[in-house]
Amino acid sequence: MTELRHRGAKDTDPTLQQQPSEDKGSDGELKVEKDGVSDSESKVDSGVPEVPVPADDTPEVLNKALSGLSSRWKNWWVRGILTLAMISFFFFIIYLGPMVLMMIVLCVQIKCFQEIITIGYSVYHSYHLPWFRTLSWYFLLCVNYFFYGETVTDYFFTLVQREEPLRILSKYHRFISFALYLTGFCMFVLSLVKKHYRLQFYMFGWTHVTLLIVVTQSHLIIHNLFEGMIWFIVPISCVICNDIMAYMFGFFFGRTPLIKLSPKKTWEGFIGGFFATIVKCGFNWLSYVMAGCRYFVCPVEFNNDSNSFQVDCEPPELFQLQDYALPGILESVTGWTTVRLYPFQIHSIALSSFASIVGPFGGFFASGFKRAFKIKDFANTIPGHGGIMDRFDCQYLMATFVNVYIASFIRGPNPSKVIQQLLALRVDQQLHIFNSLKAHLTEKGLLPALEEATA
Repeated sequence: MTELRHRGAKDTDPTLQQQPSEDKGSDGELKVEKDGVSDSESKVDSGVPEVPVPADDTPEVLNKALSGLSSRWKNWWVRGILTLAMISFFFFIIYLGPMVLMMIVLCVQIKCFQEIITIGYSVYHSYHLPWFRTLSWYFLLCVNYFFYGETVTDYFFTLVQREEPLRILSKYHRFISFALYLTGFCMFVLSLVKKHYRLQFYMFGWTHVTLLIVVTQSHLIIHNLFEGMIWFIVPISCVICNDIMAYMFGFFFGRTPLIKLSPKKTWEGFIGGFFATIVKCGFNWLSYVMAGCRYFVCPVEFNNDSNSFQVDCEPPELFQLQDYALPGILESVTGWTTVRLYPFQIHSIALSSFASIVGPFGGFFASGFKRAFKIKDFANTIPGHGGIMDRFDCQYLMATFVNVYIASFIRGPNPSKVIQQLLALRVDQQLHIFNSLKAHLTEKGLLPALEEATA
């Protein structure tokens, strides 16, 4: 046991042994909360190389304007100003339309992937092993080719069938995707270096988990966008609202720590953010206004006649005003017997509840990841906020929930897609389906009624 203690002392990170004495006690606890890493945890994880901490990149204009404030209030103002700038940019890209939104999602995905891979490369590069970064970006290319190819084939079937090169690529898309991935897999095997096998397989897993977290879920965001821009804007707005309101409640009223992974998070901020998100994103004016606008509720489709993408349809019942009877308690308080709402506003309560209760766990997961590598933020892209991944850690989890929610409770059979697939069949296959459908309708007694109606 004595020998193990001596060995453990020798293996401890020397930077931890040279901490000055004034870091102990209450000042040390404040430093721990600021950095998000405790001394005991640092000793346990001392075998993990630390990632260099990025320098403060706050604009000089803001530094001069806020120079007289304490660091706490300076950070509050920096975060607030940059938050307003990001919200303004968000509404601007919404104005530019769905195709620009898809390109922005792709750019955000690439930046998040780069931030996570850079952290891994900081550990991996010290062994001077080849191909890790090259293979990581190659696998990103392969996975994006697979997902976007599936999306194009699914949503733009008519366009794909009309163009011969696209039709061939669509027909053999999965085989091509598998061949590309298999090439990367063989390159990885050939790059293995003796004595570093374990580390290389560790980084191979690092890349694939990053692809799973970032690329797969960003692909779901695009799927949600194709269902209608409202399924993209409202969930993102709920997460943004919860993030802002939880920060505000925690900043002014926070006293009780919520979770050890993120010491600055408080129960006051969590609960305040929950109720504020329900009120603002549940029955708020944004959902009401967007639900009444075809531009936001109609799916994104390709128009063969105009050779362009269009957002126009007859709004389904989900986006048509309906009367709902109020419970007796609410009726006695408000004096109303019914209330007129869009059904989507009822669903938005489920979305806002998830964003405020489960969504923050995406941030907690990211906090645990950052603590494991002794970093405060994924990058310093946005002053006061960190990297792009720091802003989208909850959004990816929310996107997965929205996609599952739509598939489970909203989406039904799409007649237009069925017709597109039927038109791609051979003539004899189309006749067979026609005769089968005719016999089925005749058996149900529907066909004669339809014939009389047309006559």
